[in-house]
This record gives sequence, C-alpha cells and structure tokens, in this order.
Amino acid sequence: MDFQNRKVTVMGLGHFGGGVGAARWLARQGAVVTVTDLADERTLADSLAKLQEFPISAMHLGGHREEDFRTTDLVVVNPAVRPDNPFVQIACEAGVPVRCELELFINACPAKTIGVTGSNGKSTTAAMIAAILKRSGRATGRQTWLGGNFGRSLLEPLDFIRPNDWVVLEISSAQLYHFSPEARMPHIAVVTGCTPNHLDWHGTFAEYAAAKQKMLRGQSPDDAAVLNSFDAEVSGWGRFVRGRRLPLYPPEELPRRLSLPGDHNRLNAALAATAAREAGCTESEIDAALSSFPGLLQRLQCITRIDGRHIYNDSAATTPESTIAALKTFGIPVWLLAGGRNKGFNFSDLAEAIVRYALGAAFFGSCRIELENAVAARLPEFPCATSETLAEAFAWCWRQSRPGDAVVLSPACASTDQFRNFRERGEIFRHLVEEFGSACDKGTRNSK
Repeated sequence: MDFQNRKVTVMGLGHFGGGVGAARWLARQGAVVTVTDLADERTLADSLAKLQEFPISAMHLGGHREEDFRTTDLVVVNPAVRPDNPFVQIACEAGVPVRCELELFINACPAKTIGVTGSNGKSTTAAMIAAILKRSGRATGRQTWLGGNFGRSLLEPLDFIRPNDWVVLEISSAQLYHFSPEARMPHIAVVTGCTPNHLDWHGTFAEYAAAKQKMLRGQSPDDAAVLNSFDAEVSGWGRFVRGRRLPLYPPEELPRRLSLPGDHNRLNAALAATAAREAGCTESEIDAALSSFPGLLQRLQCITRIDGRHIYNDSAATTPESTIAALKTFGIPVWLLAGGRNKGFNFSDLAEAIVRYALGAAFFGSCRIELENAVAARLPEFPCATSETLAEAFAWCWRQSRPGDAVVLSPACASTDQFRNFRERGEIFRHLVEEFGSACDKGTRNSK
C-alpha cells in the first residue's frame, strides 16, 4: 500500500513499542494517522512522549470511536486486541483491511527473515539464532536484526536494513492470527512446540494451534521450516509445511557445555542451530555462539545470592510448561514463587512437578487458590502458602529456606492481574530482592 495521504487508525498504542513504531513509521510515510487506545493519557505517558515530534493527526484516548474504524483506509491493530473486538468487527464490516504492525514490517523488509513461534522457548531460540548470525556476519559486515514479539518495532530501523542482512523475528500466536492471507511469511520458520496457551484469547486449543500453523501454510515452496520433532503436537505438522522441512540438528552433537542449563535449553539450541545452518552459518560459528550465549533477562536469571540463598528471576515463565522446565533444571533445593492470571491452563502437570522437584511453594495473585488446590490434590501435606502479593510470597519462601537453597520466581501464569506485563513483574521482584538484601546486610553490620 502507498500510505501517502491514506487514513490509518492505529488501535492500541501499548507499552511494548509496536504501536509507537507503527504510528511513527506510518507518519513518515505520509499517512494521516489516528491513534486510539482504551487507556488514558497518564497510563500511556511513556509511549505518548515518543510521538511528540511526529505529525499524528488525531489522538483518541480513554475509549474508541466508531468513525475511526469505519471511515479509514487501514486499521493497524495491537496483537493484544481479541479477534471478537466489536471495533475490529466494525472495520471488517466496512471493508477496511485490518493488519498488525509486524505484517507491515515483514512486507516491507528487504532482507531475509527467520520467524520463531511456539508455546515455550521462542524468545531464547530467536535470541540464540541472532547470536549465531551475528558471529557469522562479523567478517562480511552483514548485520543481524532481532525483533518482533521482543518489544521492539523493527519498523524504526527499516531504512537501515539491507538485502544481505538477516532479520530474526519472535512471533506470537496473536500476531500470526492477525496476519492477512496476503502477508509474507519468514523464509525460515521455526516452531519450538505447541501446548495449550492463551486459551482465554483464542478460545480453543484448535484455534491456537491454527494460528501457529499459519506461518507454515503461508510459506512458499522455496522456504524452509524447522519443527520440534520431540513435541507431541508439532511433530505431526509436517503436512502443513509448503517448503522444505529441515532435519533437526541432533541435540547430542551440540557443544557439551552450553552456557544455559537444562534439557529444554539444549533443545532450543538444536532448533537455533538448524535454522542457522540453513542460513549459511558454519559449525564452528554455531558452536562458538551457543557456548557463549548469555541467556535473556528474566529467564532463569540468577540475580543475586543472599545469606547463601540463590535468588532466580524467571518472570518470563508465563506457562506451566516453562515453570516445569525450570524446576527440572536445578540441582539444589527449590522454593517456588508462582501465580498470577490463569490463561486457561490446567495446572495438574505443574502441581505434579512442584511436589516432585520443589521443597515448597508460595502462590500469589488471582489464581493462588487454584494452584494451592492443584498441589493439595497431589500431596495434601506439601508445604505451601497463599498470599495476595508477590512480596508476601517471597517473604514466606525466605523464612522456609536455608543456605544453599534456591528461591525461584517462575510464575507459570500471566502477570496482568497485578502488573502491566511480565517485565514489570520481574523488575518489581528484582527491586524487592535488592531491598531485602540491603536490609539483611544492614542487620548483619549492626549485629557486629
């Protein structure tokens, strides 16, 4: 689409950069941009500040207006917007195309792309692929760009992306759902796995899986796909692959000492290595990058050690499967912090893992009683507590723990019952731990 003088409604400015990136880019293309969001000016202050120097035609906050969806040439929708949203329906009934920010980018991107989706591990796998490609591109000056669901809009640096670069995109099920039939799909598609997730958004597991499969169905015969053959659901998705299905890099042939612990990270590394090899990276480049890969913030991140206890921030674990994988990783006693908003999960498998791998657990947030009941059904005498806040849950775990133990925030749930997102949850936990550590240090000094 030629955006010059076209009316575009950006629905949902949000906090992760996609809405801001779309609004800024569209304004630079000469579009007449209207931004609309249910949140008010105070809530969106950080995002609004990034639009001050751009010619935004209208800003409608605190609610949506029908005319912004009925009398426009395009609606760019935030992926968090549910498919049954009445304003999206108004646009569709008026014949207005509805797109997401990532589709705008991928259609305009001159470089080859690698897309990573899945219920768990997609962020780590995408970051691993980018790390390998960056190492490979050092000699040639080829750049690697990482974005998508990471919270950074690649529309911002689009003018600097060259045809010989590589772009790695983490793609959520909601983003894929909003992709139109005309959208370009990644040249290399990676699916890390598919287990029930976001059922509060998609409605059913079948609809959730169909959104993931869209990336495979939309590829061309010249494209390639990497499927997690160890995943019970995804291993049967070969029939959806339109291009070449690549054999998975044998996990046992990866570097013996990966920088990240856990079998799940070895599998993530195998998926990343398969995609990177297809992109032209050598075995030595793959080994060197994976051996030194530092991991991601708030993903099994050891943030400090206080009085002999190891404190881990795994706030990005928003599914039971992620928390189960985390629990299996530790070789020391674990006290678990879990809870938040249930996205339609069944907690039975998580409860079984908790009683098997943890010494005890403190549950917080809106589904704390549901988690407590699931654990009690497995082992009634298992040590656990419930509290409304994360701070209270941490205090309980601290009192129960001993030197040499690990206290692990790995929520297994969404954060939006009490926090804006999982990043804010993790940051608040880090500050909580820092304040607690300072108080412990002060108490130690005063006792001397």
